[in-house]
Amino acid sequence: MTRRLVGARRTAFAVLGTVLALSLSTAARAAGGETLAAAPDGNVTAEVIAANGSGCAPGTATVVANADRSGFRIRYHDFVAEAGGAADPTDRRKNCQVGVLITVPAGWTFAIAEAEYRGRARLYAGATALQRTNYYWQGSSANNSSEETFTGPLNGYWDTSDVAPVLIYSPCAEQRVLNINTELRVDNGTSTARNSMSMRSSDGDVDTLFHFSWTRC
Repeated sequence: MTRRLVGARRTAFAVLGTVLALSLSTAARAAGGETLAAAPDGNVTAEVIAANGSGCAPGTATVVANADRSGFRIRYHDFVAEAGGAADPTDRRKNCQVGVLITVPAGWTFAIAEAEYRGRARLYAGATALQRTNYYWQGSSANNSSEETFTGPLNGYWDTSDVAPVLIYSPCAEQRVLNINTELRVDNGTSTARNSMSMRSSDGDVDTLFHFSWTRC
């Protein structure tokens, strides 16, 4: 996983080596030498089938397919964890699970090749925060997760990314829901201030991006 904070501090972090592998089947077709394809012609749609959790009240999480068919993005409109100050103790951990249904042109299938997460952090010295994402496909027992921790003092926009080293493609002509469960957690530690970690689209250029890798069936 690559992590970096942008904005006021513009601090670069090291590559930590955490990887993301999302699968609907056990056949690693790209690993067998299959040639990857450019995005297909035709309509690609992504829609929220369900969204629930303490970090996403009904109607506060939306999904949009990229116009160039390269992937899709999730926008959270009220996803923030806070600790300290006047924050309620239950606000220190928030989660949001979104079920996304992706429809692709006939004769094509896809893998999730990369995921990017963006948000904003205000962490004072002594405080820490966690961003964790867990993935599973409807009807599949495979369960993949990634997480990143942040340590104060931090104040600004952050983004992280996960890249799958082996591309595993969904079965052709099948539609299944990709469940994406994201958690934000803040621990005040020795800080007495109000600390926060957010993924709210109202904070600016903040959303979660998923990039496709395409191949023909």
